[in-house]
This record gives sequence, structure tokens and C-alpha cells, in this order.
Amino acid sequence: MPSITTQHGVVHFEVSGRGRPIIFLHGWLGSWGLWQETMDFLSHYYRTYALDFWGFGESGKKGDSFTVPDFVSLVGQFMESLGIIRAPLVGHSMGGTVSLSFALQHPEKVSKVVVIGSPINGSSLALILKMAGNPYIARLVFNAMWALKFGIRVASPFITREPKWVEMMEKDLSKTTLESFLLSIASLRKTDLRPKLNPQCFPVMGMYGNRDVIVNPNQWAVLLASVPSARIERFERAGHFIMLDDPQQFMFKLHEFLEYEY
Repeated sequence: MPSITTQHGVVHFEVSGRGRPIIFLHGWLGSWGLWQETMDFLSHYYRTYALDFWGFGESGKKGDSFTVPDFVSLVGQFMESLGIIRAPLVGHSMGGTVSLSFALQHPEKVSKVVVIGSPINGSSLALILKMAGNPYIARLVFNAMWALKFGIRVASPFITREPKWVEMMEKDLSKTTLESFLLSIASLRKTDLRPKLNPQCFPVMGMYGNRDVIVNPNQWAVLLASVPSARIERFERAGHFIMLDDPQQFMFKLHEFLEYEY
């Protein structure tokens, strides 16, 4: 199991393929596993990397480095450790917010950014996710993990059409801590990238499912208002997990954007 040692602990990652590098970042409560099929497809064209943020998946869980700025720092340390000078970043949900944040701070290290169901403004999160950023509620929910898992099973048909997502989410949930659960979503809720985005920034594509109940799908309009040159792809029948709900179209659009010369 490949890993690197960083300032705040061990970071687990997976790598596949040869060629130009591309980095995948997962969302809140997720892990690198979300990207497995996408990596299998793109590894014919790229050297694909997917990492677990601190506090999630197989990465280290000690300390309190679980905020969006912490994850931005992690991406920089990861690229430096692996000798990746410049690469596209592809992020789902919170991972997309981290991707944009990193690119805004280090534009020389990022060739393109793809955000998938990502909040540009943290106020776009569903109410239940905002509540999870409250310390009292987070502790209550985390200590009743059985209830959270039951709620996920009940809500899953509204979140994604892919049945295996429930098993994937329950597995990832079992690897989180109260601190990573709370601090990451509380930080994401407070994040607002609108003042930092500008029309002249790096090539950006936003992919949003019209049936997203986790992040307001109208965030595509927020992104486009700040970056008029951004490419927007909307998926009529997909929810928050576009790569699961419409995998063929998702991978086609993603590969097309990555290959396009700007």
C-alpha cells in the first residue's frame, strides 16, 4: 500500500498507468476508492494518482489537520514528495473545493481543474451537512454511527442510483474519526471561493448533477459567474455522484476536457 510521510502524518495513495500525471481528490467522508473505475479508464492515457486526505481512508488520523486549508497544504506536500511539477486536479465535492483552492494559491503547479458537485460557496451545502459542522450535533451523530448508517441506507436512492455506494460509504465511514468528521465539514461550510476566482484563471470545468441533494446543483452558475470561460457540464439524470450515476458520459466528458489544448 503506497504512502508518503508528511508534516501531519502518513498519506495513503494509489497510482496507476503511465504518462502525464493527474491527481484525484475525494469528498467529505470518502476515500480514493471513489475513483477506482475512473482511474482504470484514464490509466491508458495518464499516470493517475488518488490520495486519501488526512483523517480519511487509510491516511493518518492523529492531530487536527482536517480543514480545507490543511488539505490544500497536503496536496502541495504530496506533489513535492512524488516529484510532480504540474498536473490537472480533479476533485469531487470537498475535493473539488480543495482543488480550486490549491490552484488559486499555486497556479504554476496546476494545468487544469475539474470540480464535480463541488461547493464554490459553503452555504450551498444541504442543511444536514451544515448541521454536521456543529460540535454538539457532530458528537451526537458520530456516537450513534448505527443511526447515521441507517439514515444513509434510507436516503441512498435520493443520493445516487448506484446500489454499491452504500457499502462504499459505510466502509469509508468506519475509517473516520470525530475530529476529521467535524473539522472538515465545518471548514467546508465556511469556505467561499467567489472573491478569489477571476476570469483569467486556469482552465476550469464544473460538472454538476441536476438531482444533487448534497450540494445545490446551481453552484455551476456561481462558478460561471466568477469564471465566464469555465466549461460547464450538467447531467440531467445524475445526483451528487456523477461518476456512479452516469459513468460513461462522465468519463467521456472528463477525458475530452483533459485532452483539449487551451
